[in-house]
Amino acid sequence: MLKVMLTSWPLLMGVMLLMVGNGVQGTLLGIRGNTEGFSTYQLSYVMSAYFLGFLFGSLVAPQMIRKVGHVRVFAALGSFISAILVIYPVYPDWIVWTVLRVMAGFCFSGIYITAESWINNTASNETRGQALSAYMIVQMLGIIASQVLMNLPDSTGFALFIIPSVLVSLAFMPILLAPTPAPAFDSTRRISFGRLFRLSPLGCAGMLLTGGVFSAMFGMASVWGAQVGLDVRDISIFVGSLYVGGLVLQYPIGWASDRLDRRMLIMGLSTVAAITMLVAAFVPLPFTALIGVAVILGGITNPVYALLIAHTNDFLQREQMAGASAGLIFLNGFGAIFGPIITGWMMETVGPGGFFLFIGILFVALAGYALYRMTRRAAPAMSGAFRGVSPGASSLAVDAVLEKGHDVRT
Repeated sequence: MLKVMLTSWPLLMGVMLLMVGNGVQGTLLGIRGNTEGFSTYQLSYVMSAYFLGFLFGSLVAPQMIRKVGHVRVFAALGSFISAILVIYPVYPDWIVWTVLRVMAGFCFSGIYITAESWINNTASNETRGQALSAYMIVQMLGIIASQVLMNLPDSTGFALFIIPSVLVSLAFMPILLAPTPAPAFDSTRRISFGRLFRLSPLGCAGMLLTGGVFSAMFGMASVWGAQVGLDVRDISIFVGSLYVGGLVLQYPIGWASDRLDRRMLIMGLSTVAAITMLVAAFVPLPFTALIGVAVILGGITNPVYALLIAHTNDFLQREQMAGASAGLIFLNGFGAIFGPIITGWMMETVGPGGFFLFIGILFVALAGYALYRMTRRAAPAMSGAFRGVSPGASSLAVDAVLEKGHDVRT
């Protein structure tokens, strides 16, 4: 791992700065939107717009890279993001913010694909798994660090928008100046959704549901915090705890996944998450208990996402994995578009508890469907393809991590 860090540090440093900038943006808009008087439902559209742009970018960015190259795409999209971040406070209108969030999601999707292909290219076959694992860890650390920045004083109302803009701009320096040639880019051909569903109904349904969980959780957490009256410090601690949970629980759950029926693990974890969310929705909890709720939620959502990909790969040949992972990630992104919108509607209808209630309902559905699938066929022979992957990674990174894991086990 140390060798990987020494050879890939410019790329990893750039990714961390990008994640810090993006993390500040996500939390800050929820807080600032509440201050500007936006309704919860209006903010839900603002938050959903990012995932719509991200999904669109995952389809278009590969074509852009093939036409003009990594460097130009990276520089163009990065410049656009820096501009978007400073426009938010200039035009505090929820419709303008929604349009800007679509653009931001599109740009970040293209940048992640570019950075991940670069990281993939710098590693050898022996170190590729370590390099991409380091990339996933850096993503998490960047988001956690972003919540610390939320507590900086901002007397003008502009500083916390300018800081992520500067960080995103600085992120390009280590990446573009790295002594590594731009790699060739090969897009992945997806398996048809019909065939993918026949191969793994649980994988498809689960990715749709976890897309809604992920976007509701990370898109609306700050909106929920502002609605219940938490200050900026407590909101940043709550959001940071979601990522800490994902970072800490990823390994033990991954260890268990190679020893148990993955469907049983998905069902059990979803049940724990559902119970926790329903308790949080209907029982007044002190803030210390809410931190525990956040750790459990983040610690289950990220591993379940990886479990669903690994479970699907248990039914596949190696040559099918790339197309399947691309299809699953598309389903996850499609589900993510609707998560904040439905969460916002529920928060408007039943109050702040609707945030936890919606996530709890999705986990109930996932647990129930996993139990149903266990009655339909026997557990497959496990491929050993579980790897810690983030819902924010593109199909390129996910495929490379899982392919490396498959190579090690076969």
